[in-house]
Amino acid sequence: MLKAPSRNQIDTLLKYYQSKNYIKTKKFALSLTENFPNHEFAWKILSIVLKKTGKISESLIASEKLVEIKPQDALANYNLGNTYRELAKFSKAEESYKKAISLKPNFSEAYYNLGIVSKNNSKLEEAEKYYKQAIHLQPNFAEAYNNLGTVLEDLEKLNESEICYKKAIALKPNFAEVYNNLGTNLEQQGKLKDAQMSYEKAVLINPGLTNAHRQLSLIKKFDSYDKQYYLLQKLYLDRNISDEQRCHINFSLAKIHDDLENFEKAFKHLSEGNRIKKKILKYNIKKDIELFNQVKLNFQQIGEISSRIKKNKIDLTPIFIIGMPRSGTTLVEQIISSHSKVTGLGELPFVSQFGYSITTGLVECNEETISKFRSDYLEKLGSLTDQNLIVTDKMPQNFLYTGLIAASFPEAKILHIKRNPAAVCWANYRQWFKSNDLGYSYSIDDIIEYHRLYEDLMKFWNYKLKNKIYKVNYEALTIHHEDEIKKLITYLGLSWEESCLSPEKNKRSVSTASNIQIRNKIFKGSSQKWKKYKPFLDGVLDSLDGV
Repeated sequence: MLKAPSRNQIDTLLKYYQSKNYIKTKKFALSLTENFPNHEFAWKILSIVLKKTGKISESLIASEKLVEIKPQDALANYNLGNTYRELAKFSKAEESYKKAISLKPNFSEAYYNLGIVSKNNSKLEEAEKYYKQAIHLQPNFAEAYNNLGTVLEDLEKLNESEICYKKAIALKPNFAEVYNNLGTNLEQQGKLKDAQMSYEKAVLINPGLTNAHRQLSLIKKFDSYDKQYYLLQKLYLDRNISDEQRCHINFSLAKIHDDLENFEKAFKHLSEGNRIKKKILKYNIKKDIELFNQVKLNFQQIGEISSRIKKNKIDLTPIFIIGMPRSGTTLVEQIISSHSKVTGLGELPFVSQFGYSITTGLVECNEETISKFRSDYLEKLGSLTDQNLIVTDKMPQNFLYTGLIAASFPEAKILHIKRNPAAVCWANYRQWFKSNDLGYSYSIDDIIEYHRLYEDLMKFWNYKLKNKIYKVNYEALTIHHEDEIKKLITYLGLSWEESCLSPEKNKRSVSTASNIQIRNKIFKGSSQKWKKYKPFLDGVLDSLDGV
């Protein structure tokens, strides 16, 4: 029995593949793997063809077989890692990339992909290390500079991130994605004109980069239907674009029509964009209903243990700013962090990262687990600031963890920002969120139900925790801002500073959806904006107005 295909058979397989006849390529490759199961070439072609035709799961068998045949082949291990990564099997992908590097220590692409895996696993410091190693091995690696920039941005190192993006552009001047990322970076720093120019460059290079279009439309104020609008209209009519692209296009067009006060068309595009986003996320409100119920059920154990927890000595004092997304949490953080004794750290993921399993009962709730939550969280805070001892964490969704926060941090202040329910529900509906954890926001009915769950949970916390939570009324804050700000600063135990009255002058970076409007003076009419869309909402928000 022959151990390898003939030269003619290999040439035939190559002919099918090079002519892009993938049906014949797959069929012939399968026959060769059956007849010559230990010959690598047919498995390699089969793996490639299956990937090209979108059959990633099937290609895994071929990729694994290649490594079985040639376990010391660095490239085979690397390609297997890529397959695992595409299937979101990140731990296995990491193993394969590390194996490839052990066989080929200067394998820059393997380090680069290790960076991608680490970022997907929220191991940002590891990702930073791997991208830097990829660049060390391949100094002209533009993609690695770009990805390093995104990691540094997530680590709040905006100046370093900006340098990386500009280095990527120098290496690859037509790298549209980097211009888009640079625009986001500059926007967070408050450099809005420079950010707009960067977004414009991104869509000039790649008109189909719809995420850049959406961000550009948000930063601009439209006074006419301009070139960007007509380009978006052309893209909208293209049947070949993806759902994700169509989603960005609809949110972009909605913003343009809103600026030009064509509210009927704006609502049409908002509705379509939201339907698509909900479909992409496969969101179902039942999951959140179960989560809220689980949080309340598990609090009894947390509350009983809290008095027995040993508080390790720590100088940092956190201020937690909670509420519905788009309720005014960014404004409150800007006000507080305008004080010379306070550092604003933005929306930190650490409460959910370290506390989700405790709050939902996935791990046993005891003195050890809650004490570890406290120490892990404070250690992360300490790594982010070397200035003030008072810091803010304005992750709105931390309202889910209020019981755990109160038990773990008796010294902390918890501020609950309460906004007109109709206004906050509408603000959620019109927002495209970067996070995939806010799936409720892409359906009016889901938003209203989620808001009911949130209000019910906050009533639960207020009852259980008595006077631990300070309520800030967003509308009162914007109308009587001097009186409300002074009361807030007094509650926090801080000396008065006039700078707190001018949060628009606060130069700190802001990465949330409010990063544009927060650069302006406090505006008192934002909670009425939803009423422009009342004719198209069939009264669904009317009962929530002013509640």
